[in-house]
Amino acid sequence: MDSIYGDLKPVVVSLLFPPPCGEGWGGGEIFMTHYSGRYSGWVEVVCGPMFSGKTEELIRRLRLVQIAKQRIQIFKPLIDNRYHDTCISSHNDQKFQCTPISDAKQIIDEINDTTRVVGIDEAQFFSDELVDVCEKLANRGIRVIASGLDQDYLGKPFGPMPKLLAIAESVLKLKAVCMVCGESATKTQRLTADTDQVVVGSGECYEARCRACFDPDLTLELSKPAVPVSKKVKTEAFMPR
Repeated sequence: MDSIYGDLKPVVVSLLFPPPCGEGWGGGEIFMTHYSGRYSGWVEVVCGPMFSGKTEELIRRLRLVQIAKQRIQIFKPLIDNRYHDTCISSHNDQKFQCTPISDAKQIIDEINDTTRVVGIDEAQFFSDELVDVCEKLANRGIRVIASGLDQDYLGKPFGPMPKLLAIAESVLKLKAVCMVCGESATKTQRLTADTDQVVVGSGECYEARCRACFDPDLTLELSKPAVPVSKKVKTEAFMPR
């Protein structure tokens, strides 16, 4: 009979781990679940639109793990080279050394027997194979923290994220600030006419939007007045009568 670990070797892991920081988890320390002589890892997912602080939250959790002197390995998709080739990086320039990979299965090949925590950034760019990889790692007793966009530029589920959210023990859905009205934003607005699902970019291509201001087909963008309404109203208010 095949082992539940697949092609991964089982390792002995510490009982005591820092708690996941998702909603609904309290402070202090938690113990890994123990079943039939083996320790259980878990999967944490941090998701939300662009500019909501997903990578910043991932780095924050990894820093805590580093302070606890637990061995970490971090991976990101090779195509994400916006800020750095061999680091995960937040928009406010926080960085953490990582291994760029082109395929989720490479994580299995790269993982060390002494690794306790695995971080995965921009998870939406991987195929659904990432879900199986995360399951294998968690079954091995490893804590897996994955961050990524839960929706694409059309507001549709993005890549493996829906399945990751389904299998995760801990989920944190972050919000950004709508760059049109200032309300809470859950959508990623693409500002270009590209129609490919994957277009790597940052502030020059995307901004955060709330549901009301979200305009995936750019129909509202094209119908905007040449002079923004706020400036037009302000100008007219001070015109001599």
